[in-house]
Amino acid sequence: MTRVDRLRAEMKKAGIDGVLVLDELNQRYLSEFAFTDGFLAITLDRAYLVTDFRYYEMELNKASKQFEVMDVKGAEERHKLIDTAFNGCKVIGFEGSYLSYASYLGYKEKHPSLSFEDIGNMIESLRTIKTRDEIAAMQRAQDITDKAFSHILKVLDPGKMTEIDVAVELEYSMRKNGAEGFAFDTIAVSGDASALPHGTPRNVKLKKGFLTMDYGARVDGYCSDMTRTVVIGKPDAELKKLYDTVLLAQSSALEYLRAGADCGEADRVARDIINKDYDGCFGHSLGHSVGLFIHEAPGLSVRGFGKTLESGMVVTCEPGIYLFGKYGRRIEDMVKIEDDGIYNFTHSTKEMLVFD
Repeated sequence: MTRVDRLRAEMKKAGIDGVLVLDELNQRYLSEFAFTDGFLAITLDRAYLVTDFRYYEMELNKASKQFEVMDVKGAEERHKLIDTAFNGCKVIGFEGSYLSYASYLGYKEKHPSLSFEDIGNMIESLRTIKTRDEIAAMQRAQDITDKAFSHILKVLDPGKMTEIDVAVELEYSMRKNGAEGFAFDTIAVSGDASALPHGTPRNVKLKKGFLTMDYGARVDGYCSDMTRTVVIGKPDAELKKLYDTVLLAQSSALEYLRAGADCGEADRVARDIINKDYDGCFGHSLGHSVGLFIHEAPGLSVRGFGKTLESGMVVTCEPGIYLFGKYGRRIEDMVKIEDDGIYNFTHSTKEMLVFD
């Protein structure tokens, strides 16, 4: 069953005659082609991909053959095509979390014969289970991410490099090894700034303590996500204890993960270990799903009790401890959920690496 066929099955269940797809990630997922400034119009028996001349020729060759590709000029022509595509339809679904209220009113005004209904996360829910091709793209992205870590270990010079230097080296390596872009803004923070989970790289020399690097590549639209932390300067006993506690929390959570595992319980497995000695210092969730977007559903969090993981989902496992004003450490792998455990995309070492 194709992605469009799966959507149609959900449309039938919801009593939806057609869906207007405006979110670019959902467009890419359904059409298997990346484009902007257009939309998909999908009914129970036809599918249109609408854009302009910039993408038309590429779409004819690359987009899913289930779509009729239309080169339409101007807003008025696009609205006419919507009437044509949805002719005979009554209820049209739209992505309420994406479409602005002003645009929603505009569509209602232009198409008074159609009833527009929010489909919520109908399309996003289809994206939670990854296909073989999606998994392959994510593995290529993670392989590039691992290569970037190997690269930074070779060039890291605490006496000369700044946090920005580290971020640039990671990004340079990813692009050189085939990344089409980055999954998110690269994090490379040291010393007291490593206690900031989403700190921004600074134009300052690397500080003693932890250097946390959280980054990912994008390949064929799909993301990778990894965090590794190295030590700048000679580690003391307290720093080693924190390092080992995070590693134990992650390894325990990874051992728990499998199809049928509870999302909230996964978070608790790691959190209970951390809270024994660092209560309140793990301020974010254990992880999130990854795909075309870096933060997808479901998440591994205290809000996830009662939600279970399914085979084919891809999630991160990233516990951390943050001692504000001092330092912090996080470790993150990206894994695919399987019936009897996990497949780990991530191959970079987790041993403590010291740069003195």
